[in-house]
Amino acid sequence: EAAIDGVRQVMPGVLSSFFTTAMVVGPLAFLSGKMGDVLKYIPAVLLITLVISLVEAFLILPAHLHHSMKHFNQESRSRFQQKFEQGFEWVRDSVFLPIVDKVTKSPQLAIGIMISLVLMSFAVIPAGMLKYQAFPDLESDVIQARIILPQGTPLSRTEELVSQLVGALHTLDKEFTTRQPKGQTLLQNVSVLFNVNVDAHESGPHVATVSADLLPAGTRNGTVDEMLSRWRILVGELPDVIALKFTDKERGIAGKAVDLQIQGRNLETLKAASVEIQTFLASIDGITDISDDLRPGKPEFRVHLKETAGVFGITAQAVANELRMAINGKTTMEVLRGYETYEVMIRLAGADRDSLDDLLALRLRAPDGTLVPLSAVANIELRRDYARIHRVNGQRTVTIQASLDTAKANAREVMGLLFKRFLPTLKKRYPDVRFVSKGQDKETAETGSSLQTNLLIGIIGIYLILVLQFRDYAQPLAVMLAIPMGLIGVIWGHLLMGLNLTMPSLVGFATLAGVVVNDNILLVTFIKERLREGANVRMAGWLAAKDRFRPIMLTSLTTLAGLLPLLTETSTQAQILIPLVVSLAFGLLTATIASLFLVPAFFAFLDEMHLLKIKD
Repeated sequence: EAAIDGVRQVMPGVLSSFFTTAMVVGPLAFLSGKMGDVLKYIPAVLLITLVISLVEAFLILPAHLHHSMKHFNQESRSRFQQKFEQGFEWVRDSVFLPIVDKVTKSPQLAIGIMISLVLMSFAVIPAGMLKYQAFPDLESDVIQARIILPQGTPLSRTEELVSQLVGALHTLDKEFTTRQPKGQTLLQNVSVLFNVNVDAHESGPHVATVSADLLPAGTRNGTVDEMLSRWRILVGELPDVIALKFTDKERGIAGKAVDLQIQGRNLETLKAASVEIQTFLASIDGITDISDDLRPGKPEFRVHLKETAGVFGITAQAVANELRMAINGKTTMEVLRGYETYEVMIRLAGADRDSLDDLLALRLRAPDGTLVPLSAVANIELRRDYARIHRVNGQRTVTIQASLDTAKANAREVMGLLFKRFLPTLKKRYPDVRFVSKGQDKETAETGSSLQTNLLIGIIGIYLILVLQFRDYAQPLAVMLAIPMGLIGVIWGHLLMGLNLTMPSLVGFATLAGVVVNDNILLVTFIKERLREGANVRMAGWLAAKDRFRPIMLTSLTTLAGLLPLLTETSTQAQILIPLVVSLAFGLLTATIASLFLVPAFFAFLDEMHLLKIKD
């Protein structure tokens, strides 16, 4: 009967807790963006777990309690259990309940202090003490050097520079191997790929990638950023290089730290704006490997007809045909030998077409049969055009990308500085140019916007469910006050752990919003029961806090005990979860402690404002 009565007593509160948690967690499974595609599985799994736990709580747990309580009076409690219970009761009666008594006497002061703590904690973010980055730093097991040389560079020259990169890599290996456990070598494998560079968007003997497989992140000593920085120093300045990027093997979840598109019509204007932006980025400590994708192509000759060409009757088409035949050749006849046919191609000999003078001396046949040198009817200009012209939605686009050392700079601050201080001034000099960010801030905006919308839907759902349960519009606020209290723990937990605020942190806070209200629902339910029994508001709050102190604290402490081991995990996969766990663990801790004081104080405040209505 005790097990059945206990289930009946907590069933409304537990069901309400389940639905309120589901209202927040459910929408989070529909996060958008690349980061949302990764993080949305966490709330989906949590929702399934909640459903199973609800079945366990109402169908399986009462049966276990029935069997265990048969021997409850017969079993003697151990000395440790007795000491633990005495200590628990001392904390409740000597520390906790006196504070509850004080906050119910001055509810406005208590609520004001709590609100001040929330505002002070939130102020840490704009003050710059707690920085934001899109995704946690994940230690890769592969580092790369990606090199781009001018088009037309022979393979032998590319091989020379690649050998310098590989030599510096082996020097790096010798320096870091001494720091590895059990004398293991840092480099496990080195590979060189010519004709390959994922950043170049082109192929040829002028591009190459050097890759090195490292000891696993959980085994080795030393960070990837430290290794890349040292590799860059060992290589030094290389001549003829258009772009050289030292990087790990990016996972592409949050986008690049700096990824800016410049759009316009005139390529020269785009290039000039790109150079100025690159110069500005280079002045920021922590920004490296800056480059754009508007690179010079192969050397080429441009032929422009003179006005005198018309005197000789020579047209541009005639010049083009003669040049094509002289350089590339032309099939003039076919020769049949036996059963096979051979094509005969005529073109200038190699020695007669390997310089500008040879082209100028080329003779063209005028309509009247006269042979006219090319220099008499045309000018030839030697220049390099651009290797690749990228268009987005029909507009010419130049993309600037750069790497960032998170220990020295913050991507959000860098892009904010760029868009707020530098680009407005640059826009005045180049009014026809448009700037579009495609990096981490774009991905953050997309996923963050859907997170904000889904969280708002969840909070509104929580309020509506609580209104239906409590049959009151003010009392649900006592439950929902736990959400800002959890924010205190989220912020200071990240500061304490030395972590930046990331998108997983925000998903953890959103999930926390559905969890921390659960204890408050049961606490409000017990306060209303005491009020119906005839107790005044202060006494009802005091009694409810006393009755619910043990289950609320045990629930929170057991949850923390399950989460804390994840904070010490060093594997690469766990680095994504650690900010989320910090939000849940520290947010739950502060929300639990604050709510035990805040809920009785809020009911006392409603009573003073004559807004408290208790219905049978």
